[in-house]
Amino acid sequence: MRKLLIAATLFVATQVNAQIKTPQASLKSEIDQAVGLTNVSVDYFRPAKKGRLVFGDLVPYGKMWRTGANQNTVIEIDTDIEINGKNLPAGKYALYTLPKAESWDVIIYKTTDNWGLPQTWNESDVVMKTAVKPQTLNKDVEYFTIDVTPQNNEQGTIDISWEKTIVHVPFKVPTHKIAMESINSSINENSKASDYYAAGVYLFTSNTDVKKALDYVNKSITMQNGEAPFYMLRQKSLIQAANGDKKGAVETAKKSLEASEKAGNEDYVKMNRNSILEWSRS
Repeated sequence: MRKLLIAATLFVATQVNAQIKTPQASLKSEIDQAVGLTNVSVDYFRPAKKGRLVFGDLVPYGKMWRTGANQNTVIEIDTDIEINGKNLPAGKYALYTLPKAESWDVIIYKTTDNWGLPQTWNESDVVMKTAVKPQTLNKDVEYFTIDVTPQNNEQGTIDISWEKTIVHVPFKVPTHKIAMESINSSINENSKASDYYAAGVYLFTSNTDVKKALDYVNKSITMQNGEAPFYMLRQKSLIQAANGDKKGAVETAKKSLEASEKAGNEDYVKMNRNSILEWSRS
């Protein structure tokens, strides 16, 4: 009797502690993507197509859509961005859409704690509304998908796709403004060699000021006590060439070549040799 009681107790305890594991109907997804110096994150749920007709049926045309499943699809940005010429301040927002056959309205909404659509739609909470054109894909997207795609340091797109439809929401980020504010406020007598180098490379690659770029990189190299690494010398040679000093660029590239050979970096060896050949012909 005692054994039966123990066995029954263990059975009940096992049943209480057991947890049934089954897959979610809509998968939770999080995106965290840098575009230039702006971080864009998206938190959303991904319903599956499951053989259904999506747009025009499961998602009716001309009706507001939660743009995902379950809780709000939430977009968070840590700097102001620009969407179709309209400024969107840094912050956290819900994303809604109004799909139509020929165009979609993309709506950025202030409150983010709704389950799907708000019970009461407040037009005053609409931070931004913009229209984008849908495009047809040559493949079927089974799970509703949102991507953030950098185009360059200043631009990106929020890409919404499902079934054979995709819409791209283009946006701009204030990378150059942030970078220049950082350089102008941070470069001083206490700056490190790495600060001068980063500032110089940015001024060069952004084609902002190649003369000041050379000054900053030279300052960084001077602070290396004669042991400047091959990549730093490589950048100096490129900046010299951009300033029209091909002879000086060749001499610096030779130093970078020697240093990159010692370091065993074949990529820089090849780049330096090609540049020396090109600049020597000029």
